[in-house]
Amino acid sequence: MRVFVTGATGFVGSAVVKELLGSGHQVLGLARSDAAASALAANGAAVHRGSLDDLDSLRRGAAASDAVIHTAFIHDFSQFKANCEIDRAVIEALGAALAGTERPLVITSGTGLLTFNRAATETDAAPSGPDVVPRVASEEAAASVAARGIRVSVVRLPPSVHGDGDHGFVPMLIAAARDKGVSAYLGDGMNRWPAVHRLDAAPVYRMALEQASAGERFHAVAEEGVPFREIAAVIGKRLNIPVVAKSRAEAAAHFGWFAHFAGMDSPASSAQTRERLHWRPTQPGLIADLDREAYFKS
Repeated sequence: MRVFVTGATGFVGSAVVKELLGSGHQVLGLARSDAAASALAANGAAVHRGSLDDLDSLRRGAAASDAVIHTAFIHDFSQFKANCEIDRAVIEALGAALAGTERPLVITSGTGLLTFNRAATETDAAPSGPDVVPRVASEEAAASVAARGIRVSVVRLPPSVHGDGDHGFVPMLIAAARDKGVSAYLGDGMNRWPAVHRLDAAPVYRMALEQASAGERFHAVAEEGVPFREIAAVIGKRLNIPVVAKSRAEAAAHFGWFAHFAGMDSPASSAQTRERLHWRPTQPGLIADLDREAYFKS
């Protein structure tokens, strides 16, 4: 298939592109800049110039392809709600370009939407209502697209997608620890983050593209829940700084806007994904991957 990939030069998207090309698919990658276009061409992908705020360019890319994988997201958390609404518009535009066809659309969401007193599963629906995490917009858009008969599926990523080039939550924790002189966790630190290596996440997208039925949800989760205290401990060891507990009242002063994520307890299962897609993660877990010099180069 010729697959249109958004976020094709991003941390997850670039791994998806290599996975697709290695499995015999062709890739048309969205590129916003000359540098991104050059990187895509160097990896053997065709280039489609455009951006997430140019919905016409997205529709053209989708219309020119046999399938779409949407991995792009604007990771400016100071504008998180607005960026989630941009993602809603992007998904709806991509879906509109595929209307009346059987061409699949795979979109990205997060397991962090699902916080229960148990491990979240693929069959758990994202919550609705005025007080939900803004990222639910992506799954709401997917449901809207599916209601129009479009073959859309969802890959949920955990809070930590790790590996070389990581610029997500764990590097933010490392930066905060450097700045404050301590590596902190909240309470007893036993709140859990699910995790996956980027090279393990990529095959889930490909297999969803190839196998998913309309409306299916998959969890690209290799580890159901890593205690936050263990993450803080590795950071403290590597930076040679104290590892300390912070109270909920102290969370904002230490973590700032990141306090919500630092305290998140959101274990997630991938049992159904493993059975449905015959997916078997093979890369190092989060703690082993984090405990390397690559994460701590200043």
